[in-house]
Amino acid sequence: MCWLLKLFGEKVIVTIHGLDWQRAKWGGFASRYIRFGEKMSAKYADRIIVLSNSARRYFRDTYDVDAVFLPNGVEKPILRPADRITVQWGLRKDDYVLFLGRIVPEKGIRYLIEAFKNVKTDKKLVIAGSASDTENFAADIERLAQDDKRIIFTGFVQGELKDELYSNAYVYTLPSDLEGMPLGLLEGMSYGNCCLTSDIDECVEVVEDQAVVFRKSDISDLREKLQLLCDEPQTVEKYRKDVAAFIISKYDWNDITDRTLSLYSSVCRENQS
Repeated sequence: MCWLLKLFGEKVIVTIHGLDWQRAKWGGFASRYIRFGEKMSAKYADRIIVLSNSARRYFRDTYDVDAVFLPNGVEKPILRPADRITVQWGLRKDDYVLFLGRIVPEKGIRYLIEAFKNVKTDKKLVIAGSASDTENFAADIERLAQDDKRIIFTGFVQGELKDELYSNAYVYTLPSDLEGMPLGLLEGMSYGNCCLTSDIDECVEVVEDQAVVFRKSDISDLREKLQLLCDEPQTVEKYRKDVAAFIISKYDWNDITDRTLSLYSSVCRENQS
């Protein structure tokens, strides 16, 4: 609707969280319509905000638009001992690998389950989150996991329960094929977790050398990395050591908020002139 606002002389700022038309949940018409919206944003918006440098390159290469990079941020979290997660699912400190996010195909959860089923470990795999217009997919992955009693689905979590899951994980993993700006990865690192993620640009840009990465969509490589981390707690400790300070410094919410307000203020001043 950018063009309509421009008819009335309004300034328009559009934030692009990701290339949503690429997501598997959209059919052909929906995908084309979302991409049409992207083109309208590129044509009419006074500023486009993107959450990753790869998205910034995409807008420059595709539309010759210099988007503004303003990522998600993270704050120092509250670390909580295992309490409610022990009562509800029998989970204790360091006895599970955690995925926490939306249950959608592009998050790579199918790869994770198939890889984990072939990992020799007593640790559990906890998949926390709810479906997002993908109930059939959620049912499919639960069937895929049903013959491995180590795999636990918690459903949607928030508040103290979410804090406990992050605080007590052995490893946090995000095996995504597609991300805009992986907030779950920022959160996982902010709790001081050793993280394992796919090597897509959006994730590698976040973690730099502070996490373990595997080849996107490669179940064999994911299994090998999971096995290595389960077998080598010293490696897990190495990645835990400074990761919270690293990520909180790199993506400080206060700094990002200041930069966002500054951008909006500059656009408002342009409107007044």
